[in-house]
Amino acid sequence: MSPTCVSLLLSESQAPNIPGKQKPLTRNPGPALSDFAWMTSRTQIKERGIAPHLALIAVQLIFGTWPIVGKVALREISSSGLVALRVAGAAIVLVLLRGKLGELRKLPAKDLALLTLCSMLGIAVNQLLFVKGLSLTTVINSVLLGTTIPVFTLIVSIAFGYDRISLRRMSGILLAAAGVVYLVDPFRAQFSAQTTAGNMLIVICAFSYGAYIAISKDLFKRYGALNVITWMFAIACLVTVPVGGYALSNDSLSKVGIWVWVAVAYIIIVPTVAAYYLNAWALARVPPTTVATYIYLQPLIAFGLAPLLLGERLSSRTLVACILIFAGVGVVIRRGRSRAAKDVIERPDALAH
Repeated sequence: MSPTCVSLLLSESQAPNIPGKQKPLTRNPGPALSDFAWMTSRTQIKERGIAPHLALIAVQLIFGTWPIVGKVALREISSSGLVALRVAGAAIVLVLLRGKLGELRKLPAKDLALLTLCSMLGIAVNQLLFVKGLSLTTVINSVLLGTTIPVFTLIVSIAFGYDRISLRRMSGILLAAAGVVYLVDPFRAQFSAQTTAGNMLIVICAFSYGAYIAISKDLFKRYGALNVITWMFAIACLVTVPVGGYALSNDSLSKVGIWVWVAVAYIIIVPTVAAYYLNAWALARVPPTTVATYIYLQPLIAFGLAPLLLGERLSSRTLVACILIFAGVGVVIRRGRSRAAKDVIERPDALAH
């Protein structure tokens, strides 16, 4: 869970500029202040040694391996049951964190409809589709198809008038679309009907998440990343917990092994919460364009580990699709980017599921 950090800068204080003395940094009290503003100042948006890059590698390692851990959990827990555990667990952790950082801010009623829509697109629908798709397809396919989120964000952004169509953007969309169609293979269903169905669910999930990224910017700008995400998880529980709770009631939970529960705990805490904070920390210390380049690590990590740990096979079809999708995403997020691409690369949750 998009995709969210809108302002990672500390404002300079309004104190007079005394020669020879640097102005102190203070927290901007304005409503647009991000929860992570304390991490940096304007002069800090520069690469600072290897630590931010190690953090970004760790984030991509987490995002690239959580589907592998998810596959382990799905051996004994239903997909919707796993979603209920993840969303409810993450909501609890986020509420506790928000309490440590300050009181959870109430959002006005006028934004409730948009907040609910973002919660459905970015968490409830996104998670239900992704985890169900993961249960049907391979980790390699799910991670590779997930990298198309920037492309779908651009499509939705164009549809809403936030961005204008151009030859370059259209080329990126068509390249990525060609890779998706080639990998999903909906006409021949090369692997199996089940795998094809799982691939299609992942594609719909990426579109849902891309739409969430495209429409949620103003909420995060006004109320702060952590506030909005905490409310989104809380609202998503209203859908995922009843659906997942029913599924869990039909699972043989008493027979679930200890390592499966460890996998569930890992999914709740590490890719859902810890990776978000690591990405935000790194984004405060390196340019957003640097952060964007690391998204390509996710499928590469899956390509390397899924065959080793799960026995999955890396086919020539996957490699061709990978080249097309990488090329399309690269065109979409390159410099001189659209608002949609900027939203994606400047938000810690924008490339997570």
